[in-house]
Amino acid sequence: MRALDDTALLSLWERGAARHALDRAALLAAAARPDWPPESIADRPLGAVGDALLRLRVASFGTRLDGHADCRHCGERLGFTLDLRDLLAEAPAEPVPGETTAAGLRLRAPSLRDLAAVAALQAEEAARRLLARCMLAGTPDALDDAARLAAEQALEALDPQADLALALRCAACGTEDLAQLDAAALLWDEIEARARALLRAVHQLAQAYGWSEPQVLALSPLRRAHYLALTGGAA
Repeated sequence: MRALDDTALLSLWERGAARHALDRAALLAAAARPDWPPESIADRPLGAVGDALLRLRVASFGTRLDGHADCRHCGERLGFTLDLRDLLAEAPAEPVPGETTAAGLRLRAPSLRDLAAVAALQAEEAARRLLARCMLAGTPDALDDAARLAAEQALEALDPQADLALALRCAACGTEDLAQLDAAALLWDEIEARARALLRAVHQLAQAYGWSEPQVLALSPLRRAHYLALTGGAA
């Protein structure tokens, strides 16, 4: 996958800054997979979208992820380091099948459009409505607990990359928990940080040399860093 260059990154940041997180995820996926028709992205399986975003993150910012999560038991902030290649290695070699069956039900994998439809609901109602949207026939209201559990497990097995999580153990209280990994948020955090650094560099070098934004962005990162050092700025 091709890395984002500085010009493309700034354009992506500008277009995505004011968007809802799910709409932004679709925008990032379109950048990651220009071979996908843009109108198809909202209906693609979540795992496929997440995989594309992780690959763009690796191509543009490297494989190492330094992150943190707060312990839900005691509030302690837990730092972690992750090699994103480990997550990508677990991605299915083949595309997610169109559907699966469980408890006599036909189910399809959830998509960004499905998440958007339930985003404003409380967790329990959102889970029920999400399952309903993924059922090709029937309604979740008619399911008993065993059938509902079977359906949810079938969806997880159908698209295992749709819900990425990292097992953590709190060093303060010993609680073991899962930290959810949002591929779109991980990628966007990097894009936003890089965009702000680029804008500072453009501002600094424009003041010092009168260069335009395209001229500054056309410099290699090494030359830009040296010019910034000469002006008293930071790369």
